[in-house]
Amino acid sequence: MADHIATTPDRSAAFTPIEISNGGLTATILPFGASLQDLRLDGVDHPLVLGLADPKDYQTGTAYLGAIVGRCANRIAHGRYDLAGQTFHTDQNFLGRHTLHGGAGSVDKMVWTVTDQSAASLTLQLHVPDGHLGFGGGLDVRLRYSVEAPASLRLEISARGQEATPCNFAPHFYFNLDGAGDVRQHELAIAAEHYLPVNEDLIPTGEVAAVADTPFDFCNARQIGDHLLDHNFCTAKGQVVCRPICTLAAPESGVSMTLSSTEPGLQVYSGEFLDEPAGTTLTGKPFKAFEGLALEPQGWPDAPNQPSFPSVILQPGQTYRHVSEYAFSRK
Repeated sequence: MADHIATTPDRSAAFTPIEISNGGLTATILPFGASLQDLRLDGVDHPLVLGLADPKDYQTGTAYLGAIVGRCANRIAHGRYDLAGQTFHTDQNFLGRHTLHGGAGSVDKMVWTVTDQSAASLTLQLHVPDGHLGFGGGLDVRLRYSVEAPASLRLEISARGQEATPCNFAPHFYFNLDGAGDVRQHELAIAAEHYLPVNEDLIPTGEVAAVADTPFDFCNARQIGDHLLDHNFCTAKGQVVCRPICTLAAPESGVSMTLSSTEPGLQVYSGEFLDEPAGTTLTGKPFKAFEGLALEPQGWPDAPNQPSFPSVILQPGQTYRHVSEYAFSRK
């Protein structure tokens, strides 16, 4: 991977959907935010993900629908972290006092450059400059989407930088495998015996707690239910080989999905605050609370401030690599 990406994004193409397909799966991607706008399975007449019909609506969306988020996904407490003897102050875009998904106008609102395209794959790249939204060190990022037979969407994200910096990218896809309605009826299983408790601001307390005998126990598949979820499930203690970490199954359509990832955490958000009006969505129907389930493989939240958590600091000369794969089937 080159030390610096010198391409200039084409804003005129930022909102032009790009379709890739293989086997029985078709994905539609926007260079704006490297966003997954649509995902379709042959024989199923509805999208599998929440998306907006007009690509330009992604400019003003606040739910991170389908976007790639970073440079440091999830929350950083008080919008600050210390690294190499220096304190960095990052954009406080969450509750006015914390950083969420890299800050307002981070990579989810930037135009990625298309560098390679085929019938079944798409490669995009982005340069995140030194000092962007308060983070130290520039990052050169590459993302490859590919659709693999019979019906899998695969993401490969790599990054390099010249200075030590937080580096933790995540796909922020919302799933509704029935195409509409309340996802709390979906059945979910997560390969995690521990999760991260959070405070009233949804910042991890530092405790790593067992899921046993709590509403966070999804070791065996069960309905998502009414307990509100916006928590990290600890699937490993660091990046590992890509392996299954989660399954999701819909009661009406019979569609199921297996998520595999290299990442040590899975942020699960049950969509309590979703609110998109009718006419703007792919289905033409409004997105209401609990309309979609966000499954976000990533490093653990607030890791730059939590020494006991797996590190998300990318050192000079290292290459960050994230692989996640979503495999679909239907009864």
